[in-house]
Amino acid sequence: MPAPGAVEVLQALAPRVRTLALVTGRPADVVVSLGGLAAVPGLVVLGQYGAQRWSGGALTTPPELPDVAAARFALPAVLAPEGAELEDKGLSLVVHTRRCADPVGSLARLEGPVRVVAGGLEVHRGRLVLELRPPGYDKRRALLSLCAPLPAAVLFAGDDLGDLPAYDAVDELRRSGVLGVTVCSGSDEGPAELRERADVVVDGPAGVVDLLRTLL
Repeated sequence: MPAPGAVEVLQALAPRVRTLALVTGRPADVVVSLGGLAAVPGLVVLGQYGAQRWSGGALTTPPELPDVAAARFALPAVLAPEGAELEDKGLSLVVHTRRCADPVGSLARLEGPVRVVAGGLEVHRGRLVLELRPPGYDKRRALLSLCAPLPAAVLFAGDDLGDLPAYDAVDELRRSGVLGVTVCSGSDEGPAELRERADVVVDGPAGVVDLLRTLL
């Protein structure tokens, strides 16, 4: 669910920027529904790292790759010895080890076997997760798809390893003359790499909301 005040600050921000977008690894329609984001005018939601696009109530999504179906079938047997959980996002699959007896150790032990069953899918690490997704989709590509023609400025906020490619996109835009700002939504569990790369570090989602209020 969104942080308190998030929808309201996005509603206020929407008419004052060229593009207001949410880039997420989750299915776009699920995020919109759970967050009540349809109330934000003009919002674009790029789901599953850009594979999906939601805008104005319409969802565009590609067909599932055969490798996703094959991995969906094979993974339960691979995960069972560690007690890891499988999240099915439709276009991608996520292995969670947070509830394992040894979350960090389980993640390390599972990475090799998960890569074997992934086939042509890419395997990406996150906070106690391994995500299997179609090749070529990440937040760098998703963010850049929103920046044609080049904007005057771009601000991107994130909280996990999957957001580092979007930071790379901001760096690329800076080299093209765009004013870029990277924001880390910090937490005790957040990756140090993100905090070190960010221009601004705020205190979790509530800090992001406060930052947007300040910009307004």
